[in-house]
Amino acid sequence: MTRVVVAMSGGVDSSVAAALLKQQGHEVIGVMLRLWSEPGKEGSNRCCTPDAMAIARRVAAQLEIPFYAIDARQVFYDEVVSYFLTGYSQGITPNPCLACNRFIRWEFLMEHARALGAEYLATGHYARLVPEPDSRKVQLLRAVDRSKDQSYVLHVLNQEQLVHTLLPVGGIKKEHVRTLASQFGLPSASRPDSQDLCFLAGEDYREFIQRHAPQSLQPGPIVDTTGRPLGTHIGLAAYTIGQRKGLGLSSAEPLYVLDKQVALNTLVVGPQDLLGSRGLLAGQVKWISGSSPADQFRAEVKIRYTASEAPASVTVLGDEKIRIVFDQPQRIITPGQAAVLYQENLVLGGGSIECAL
Repeated sequence: MTRVVVAMSGGVDSSVAAALLKQQGHEVIGVMLRLWSEPGKEGSNRCCTPDAMAIARRVAAQLEIPFYAIDARQVFYDEVVSYFLTGYSQGITPNPCLACNRFIRWEFLMEHARALGAEYLATGHYARLVPEPDSRKVQLLRAVDRSKDQSYVLHVLNQEQLVHTLLPVGGIKKEHVRTLASQFGLPSASRPDSQDLCFLAGEDYREFIQRHAPQSLQPGPIVDTTGRPLGTHIGLAAYTIGQRKGLGLSSAEPLYVLDKQVALNTLVVGPQDLLGSRGLLAGQVKWISGSSPADQFRAEVKIRYTASEAPASVTVLGDEKIRIVFDQPQRIITPGQAAVLYQENLVLGGGSIECAL
């Protein structure tokens, strides 16, 4: 019998993951992390409200599996919230989910799973893991349900982590997961999916930054591509590449954010036809297999979690850097987001976008 720790959230996906593993004969242990919340807003954090904790406990009791709550508040603040605030102060648009998966789930929680004698850590992520042919490695694939696929946020994991990971719902359509939850009689069967960043508790991220990193919201000039002043911004952290609304400008044609010049605290705007870029540079590149497939190759690339894949040519530059040139210009290449590379359903790897080309 294999011992498996399931990362539980009180949601339907992790609950069904635990139920399926128990049904398959594994020795299952449920674990839920207590994540950092602003004082007074503990009941609004999207990942670990008291209500979510109570539901996770009920699921574990119904499945007759042990359940533990682990305090991860400080490490979550240090690795995720601080990363979020620092990123905006540096003029980028960070993706905290990437940091959470890398440092919280597959480092902090994985260590606790091993301390409990577990061979595997399981989650409710929608992605698939399959053995690599003629190898002890595993491949990361998109989920069967492409509309729910979360492989984008898992590209940061390495082989040592992936070979000790189980993703029980990655091969199942979302609607069937809810059906299974009802068949198992799980109290989480009808819980809605979480959408927003958990620690924002549903509020606008700008308000959170104003309280915790006000230095990131210093007013400065808005200029066009020639440097002509057009107005004043409220702080670079309040804007993202491609943004149109909320600029506070009057213009005969719609204007979009083209660039954020951090050293000058200047926001550059222009018409839509100047928004697209044919390429990007990415750093801190990680390859799922441990190495790139070639020095130059073709791939489909996602430049943010909600973006569609776009065909491109990839050149490996060394030192964990790649250059990506798209077949067609991409409108919202945003420093701080991840560029993740695919070949059909296979995830090759990805890196952090440093700049558009």
